[in-house]
Parts: sequence; C-alpha cells; structure tokens
Amino acid sequence: MGGAIPENLNREQYVYLAKLAEQAERYEEMVSFMQKLVVGSTPSSELSVEERNLISVAYKNVIGSLRAAWRIVSSIEQKEEGRKNEDHVVLVKDYRSKVESELTNVCGSILELLDSNLIPSASSSEVRFFIIR
Repeated sequence: MGGAIPENLNREQYVYLAKLAEQAERYEEMVSFMQKLVVGSTPSSELSVEERNLISVAYKNVIGSLRAAWRIVSSIEQKEEGRKNEDHVVLVKDYRSKVESELTNVCGSILELLDSNLIPSASSSEVRFFIIR
C-alpha cells in the first residue's frame, strides 16, 4: 500500500488534506497542499474564505516555528560567545544560517504565490486586502 499523495487532486481534496495536516500539526505539508491547490487552480478562480484562512494558518505556523527556532539558536549563540567557546560558536552560527535560509525560502515561496497567483486572481477589494495583509 502506497503512502504517496497523488498530484492531480481536485480543490476539495486539497482543502480536506490541508485540514487533516492542520489537525495533525504538520504545517509544512499543509503549506504544500495549499500551494498545489493555488497553482492548480484556473487563473481566474479566487480563493474561498476557507481556503484563504487555511493558507494563512499554514504559512503563519511554519514561519512562526522557524522564527522561534531562530530566536532560540540566536540566544544560544550569544551565550556561547559569552563563554568564549569558539568551537560551539562556529557550529551555532552555521546552524543559525541554516534556519535563516529555511525562513527566507518559506517567505519567498509565499511572496511568489502572492505575486504570481493570489493577487492577480483577487477580484474584490476585501479579498485583495486579506491577501496583502
């Protein structure tokens, strides 16, 4: 029995999977399902209120988790610098850079999704406001 999710699901199926991922607190997968929903939609189809909320929750949680990780690692970096433990400082700096890179990539992906798909398909000012906010 396979564990892979098919690529060619419909909108309703992606929404269901996003909700399932949210309940399981698997926000990276939630982002992936919502990205597939948006990219697979016709250019003129606008997100429903539920879909907008799902994409917002997904990205908010992924970004929030990465920001928390960055704060913790940065705090540890300062402590190690205070202890003059250069071997650990080098390791912590590298790890902080990795977290920063992941955060940059996630932020870049939502900005790309906004610019390429979500903003152009938003017809009402209410939807545009929600998306830009």
